Amino acid sequence: MDFNQTQAIYLQIAEYVCDQVQSGAWLQDEKIPSVRELAVQLAVNPNTIMRSYEYLQQQGIIYTKRGLGYFIDPGAKNIIVKTRKEHFIKEELPAFFHKVFLLDIDWKDLHQQYQTYLQSQNN
Repeated sequence: MDFNQTQAIYLQIAEYVCDQVQSGAWLQDEKIPSVRELAVQLAVNPNTIMRSYEYLQQQGIIYTKRGLGYFIDPGAKNIIVKTRKEHFIKEELPAFFHKVFLLDIDWKDLHQQYQTYLQSQNN
């Protein structure tokens, strides 16, 4: 995993876990890699993974079964989508609209590009 300098590593790892859940790679009530396993896999300190797991547990994304490890919460995917959608609408969409305005991009052109994108995703 390539880490960037703009966000704390534990949050980037939490995003990675959320990506796995949202993509369906990790399913609800499924056991996820242990702290040590994920630390080796991502080449980071186990304490960083532990911090990520604690953060995700507070968010309701994962839960722990004593002695068994961490598991994906049944409502995790809904929480992730809701949180990411709110972030996109509040943080990323205004910047997008600003660029559309500055570049004087026609909404019809945007719509056509979006339709092309959707078709490419269905193939």
